[in-house]
Amino acid sequence: MTEQEIIDITNKVFEDSFEIERERLQPEAHIFTDLGLDSLDIVDLVVALQKGFGVNIRNEEQVREIRTLQDIYRFIASVKERERL
Repeated sequence: MTEQEIIDITNKVFEDSFEIERERLQPEAHIFTDLGLDSLDIVDLVVALQKGFGVNIRNEEQVREIRTLQDIYRFIASVKERERL
């Protein structure tokens, strides 16, 4: 899976699940302060990302450290890479 595919799928999750405009979905966008998600939204985000990428990330410790879209892109890339090995 390419980096662009990860970005596209992740951004689509934010557009579809949280109705966030594409223009606001910049890599440096902070999930809470810039995009307005709250702690309950994070549960929905994890579920949507799991569906979108076909991975199980609920118990991943790194999820707790995600703050920006770029963090999500990197995290998903690392999960997909581990799957590949």
